[in-house]
Amino acid sequence: MQASAVVAVNEPPTTSAENGMKDCRIGKVVLNIGVGRSGEAIERARRVLEDLTGQRASSRSARKSIRDFGIHKGEPIGIVVTLRGQKAFEILKLLLKARENRIPESSFDKFGNCSFGIKEHIEIPGVRYSPEIGIFGMNVSTVLERPGYRVARRLRNRSKIGKHHRVTKEEAISFFKNNFSVEVV
Repeated sequence: MQASAVVAVNEPPTTSAENGMKDCRIGKVVLNIGVGRSGEAIERARRVLEDLTGQRASSRSARKSIRDFGIHKGEPIGIVVTLRGQKAFEILKLLLKARENRIPESSFDKFGNCSFGIKEHIEIPGVRYSPEIGIFGMNVSTVLERPGYRVARRLRNRSKIGKHHRVTKEEAISFFKNNFSVEVV
């Protein structure tokens, strides 16, 4: 019995490739189109996101009134779609192709999240220009996580994620390089 304990002590420490809890994955991808006004423009932006993702889009309302811009509190001014799982992975591939698989290093934060913008939605492969819809720009935010991040979101016995288990900026960059062949500039 003591021999097996000695062997366990002399084993090399596990690396992230050997430890499944250290693997990174996509938690969610959020697509956001900020229109700045309500009415027909919101409906056209909604149609763009729904056609792109196949999911129902949700509207976001103004938090306060800004008289100079003609925005009133509670008025819908943006459209959002949140993607998870395999669909998030596939859509993110398309969106990165629109950016020619190049992302600036400043797009990554210290918690492993990545955000970038697309100037015109017609740059996305497979999307055609429609005069009835027009052209919209969008923001894309990606959240990377590891197995075990559920403890921060669960309702019962919620807990914090330890600092050694969080995704770092360097790990996020290597995840994008390995999985999407992204060039970080």
